[in-house]
Amino acid sequence: TLYHSISNVGQRWYSFGWESQLLEMGFLAMFMSPVLSLRQYPRHTPTSLVIVWGNRWLIFRIMIGAGLIKIRGDSCWRDLTCMNYHYETQPVPNPISYYLHQSPEIIHKLETAGNHVIELLIPFLMFLPQPFCAINGFLQILFQAVLIVSGNLSFLNWLTMLPSIFCFDDYVLSWLFSKASVKKVIGLQRERKEGIERPPGFYVRKVVSLSLSLLLAYLSIPVVQNLFSSHQVMNTSFNSLRILNTYGAFGSVTKQRNEVIIEGTYNTTLGKNGELADWEEFEFNCKPGDIYRRPCVISPYHYRLDWLMWFAAFQNFQHNPWILNVCGKLLAGDPLINSIIAYNPFKKKPPKYIRASLYRYEFTKIGSPEAKAGKWWKRRKIGEYIPIVSEQNLRPVIEQQGWVWYNKDTS
Repeated sequence: TLYHSISNVGQRWYSFGWESQLLEMGFLAMFMSPVLSLRQYPRHTPTSLVIVWGNRWLIFRIMIGAGLIKIRGDSCWRDLTCMNYHYETQPVPNPISYYLHQSPEIIHKLETAGNHVIELLIPFLMFLPQPFCAINGFLQILFQAVLIVSGNLSFLNWLTMLPSIFCFDDYVLSWLFSKASVKKVIGLQRERKEGIERPPGFYVRKVVSLSLSLLLAYLSIPVVQNLFSSHQVMNTSFNSLRILNTYGAFGSVTKQRNEVIIEGTYNTTLGKNGELADWEEFEFNCKPGDIYRRPCVISPYHYRLDWLMWFAAFQNFQHNPWILNVCGKLLAGDPLINSIIAYNPFKKKPPKYIRASLYRYEFTKIGSPEAKAGKWWKRRKIGEYIPIVSEQNLRPVIEQQGWVWYNKDTS
């Protein structure tokens, strides 16, 4: 309930698909364990099959939704060329992304084809008896591990591993536990089969499980309709509590990487386009900026501002007015902004002017002169993103939006 409230209040800051996935998993987790018992091996309260199949249904929807949105979306998924671009243009690449991007063409085609197999075919093993269901769980966890190694996709992949665990039964997981624990569980299972007398709470639990199964079935109707729709949407909730949702990722893949670079200056003599001023860049925690800086490794941590800056580069600032508030805080010298960026060259004294430019970024080639010089990226300026602004012309815009302009004297 608390995280649901935070996600709603957070608006764009919490607008990522895995927020709903975390809420759905949290809802299912509430019904996993008995409410009134803290025993390590509680009797009469095995994990309900509704929870087991609820989690299996979740991983099935995640994978099938992601696979279908790709096939229906960008043509590069159909001609097997998407992985030619993905490693370079994903939201926050890591060092391994740099090397994977430069794999041979045939490897990228095999990666794309393998992605389709994992997302569109393997999930159906879930509906088959063991060991096929367990094979599905193992392959899904392995797939998420590969994604973790090849990029910084927040805690999404770590979170997606969890429902896959429900594809394993007690026998498959028994090697993780001591012989004493396995013996105890076998004894509880034997008692269950022998039909010993059960307390009233057992039947209450049965009623709750039945009610939960009906609720999940009802909430699944629009989700299934969306999966079959030619106008499929991804990462959407059809209920206000986000108990059961639709998922998907990378329905389209960016072919070129643009980055918004924010700069400031103390100079008052700027020239026509700022060419007379000495501009210094603000560095963000993980998104590409300094071409000499090695791509970061942060998964499962999530730098939300860096992700939003990636989205902002797809459009102009009019479609992303929040970025003006970021510039306003940098221009006003708000100390709180320093906690979510890596480097502020104007930490002691705020700049007189701020601007944002759009740059085209590309990985340097392994062995190239740029790479030998220590450059991970090469870039070129392709245009203006936010024109040169000062407090005099930005502050009224900030206040018109209902945001608060930081004032050192009153803060």
